[in-house]
Amino acid sequence: MKELIEYIAKSIVSYPDDVVVSSSEKDDGDVTYLLQVHPDDKGRVIGRQGRVAQSIRSLLRVAAVKNGLHVSLEIE
Repeated sequence: MKELIEYIAKSIVSYPDDVVVSSSEKDDGDVTYLLQVHPDDKGRVIGRQGRVAQSIRSLLRVAAVKNGLHVSLEIE
């Protein structure tokens, strides 16, 4: 999952070396991924009205269901 987020984010941004993905797991098995990008790239990752971010989250949900997980994505 982490590799998927990194691949998508690095494809979109202007500063791919600044992409950092970290994760934390809750007690109930939910995994939260935190995507950090260069401040100039934040708008690219979020997109107009959050469309790009929603698309990334949709892809993550599909991959998570395939693995039997529940994931969420936060963008900083």
